[in-house]
Amino acid sequence: MTSAVAARPTQHAEAATGDSRGRRRVRPARLGLHAFLMVVSLAFLAPLLLAVYASLRPYQETAQYGYFSLPRHLSFDYYKQAFTEGEMSKYFVNSLIIAVPALLLTLFFASFVAFSVSRIQLRGRVLLLVMFTAGNLLPQQVIVTPLYALFNRIPLPYWMSDSMTMYDSYWAVVAVQVAFQTGFCVFVLANFMRTLPMEIIEAAIVDGAGVWTQYWRITLPLCRPAIAALATLQFTWMYNDFLWALVFMSSGDKLPITSALNNLRGQFFTDYNLLAAGSVLVALPTILVFMILQRQFIAGLTLGASKG
Repeated sequence: MTSAVAARPTQHAEAATGDSRGRRRVRPARLGLHAFLMVVSLAFLAPLLLAVYASLRPYQETAQYGYFSLPRHLSFDYYKQAFTEGEMSKYFVNSLIIAVPALLLTLFFASFVAFSVSRIQLRGRVLLLVMFTAGNLLPQQVIVTPLYALFNRIPLPYWMSDSMTMYDSYWAVVAVQVAFQTGFCVFVLANFMRTLPMEIIEAAIVDGAGVWTQYWRITLPLCRPAIAALATLQFTWMYNDFLWALVFMSSGDKLPITSALNNLRGQFFTDYNLLAAGSVLVALPTILVFMILQRQFIAGLTLGASKG
């Protein structure tokens, strides 16, 4: 009797082990999904990998054997040439002068508006959210001419703009970036803030917390993953923008890094391997930002995936 009772746990353990082995069996559908995701990932990475590969090879070699041939000589000479001839250090600073203030202002304004329409009982808050969201549906190219005329008529002191107007200044590009990107950030943050427990705000109100405390010390720390995801996306978009700087700036020394690639193009001949090296250098800051905020970025993208 005792041996029969003692054998039962062993049988249950063997059955559990058999079930776990059955569960660990890889299904063909899962293999197909992983294969599909790998192919899609390689398809997205192929242009970047090809640019890196071409930037390490001399142009004469690729012209003779083709870009998909095996390398005979690899070096980083093109990167040094692109950095010096393209004057990229100066243009890197210009891009940061535009992107960093625009990013901070966009996240601050968007988070404040999102807090108002999602956590405070305001009249017309739904209409306000719809207006901010609808602003993203307007094609940017439609208002290029009106903004060009407007910025030429807005005066600024000399210490803010050499042209004494908003045109040909960093302020114009920063203002446009903030105006166009705030609506998208408000939409994302407002929907995220609605998922936060309202009991936290109610408890803070009972303890005497004002609106600013509810926003700055309670809501914003809880929105860190969403803000990090938006910061990564917005910095990439603002950093890579070329249209607004080209339209609202006439001084070549103020243009962002994306314009530095034009300095690598010759009048009669273009070394595309040199241009590839310059493109890789231009992309490095966005890759660095993603690596720094990678954990928060992924957490922000997967928010709500396990709910319901």
